[in-house]
This record gives sequence, C-alpha cells and structure tokens, in this order.
Amino acid sequence: MTDAERNGGCLCGNIRYRVTSQPRVHYCHCDMCRRATGSAFAVLGWVPSASLWWLKDKPFHRRSSPIAQRGFCRDCGSPITLAYDASPSEIALHIGTFDDPSDLTPHYNYGSGQRLGWICCGIDLPHHDREERW
Repeated sequence: MTDAERNGGCLCGNIRYRVTSQPRVHYCHCDMCRRATGSAFAVLGWVPSASLWWLKDKPFHRRSSPIAQRGFCRDCGSPITLAYDASPSEIALHIGTFDDPSDLTPHYNYGSGQRLGWICCGIDLPHHDREERW
C-alpha cells in the first residue's frame, strides 16, 4: 500500500474498500446528510471514482434525493457513500468508515445555511451553502 492508499469498510466488515487518492474532506450540515447519518452533520471525503476499489462486497444504493444516491451496508446499516448524478467522476466516503481517519481533517463546511446553532466544530473554516432542499 502506498502513502495515498487507505482502506475502510462498514461496521460489520461485509463491505471493504481501498482508495488510492487523498480525500478532499469537509463537514456537511445539510438536512439530507443529518438524516442519512442520524447525526448533527456528516464528515465526507471526496475522491475520484476511479480511485475507489471495492475489496469485499459493495454498498447497496438508494436514491436519497432527485440529485443523489447514497450507499450503505444492507447488513449493518453503515452509511458508506454519497454520489451526485451531476458528478459521476467523484464519490464521497463517510470519514468514519476509514480504518484510520485520524489525519483526514475537514477543510470547509458545506450546507452551512442548515448548520445547527450549537455546532462548534469547524466554525473557523470556509462556508459554502447549497440551494437544494428536500
């Protein structure tokens, strides 16, 4: 494995992956990510789709909005991916699914207009909003 390669997978271990590029990491505060993760925000790492290799099983996909679909483990329910229809050349992985996410630091906030008022992490990072709501 090279320095850019990272492995990860779901909670039960049925899904395993390898990424061969450095993820572009951010917090997402949109209501879709909150609902999909069951948390106050998501932390996503975007990589080129061609740099993602499924090593053991693949996520089950469901359409989460008219513009995106999300992948998750059918067995344990772990959220794994987010993919926008308009950007098939990249895919986001939930940072918590990486075996070692310790150096995957978020660099900006997305969906900032829906950020919960009590969220303090990343407050000093650049903010980007989105117009879509479902």
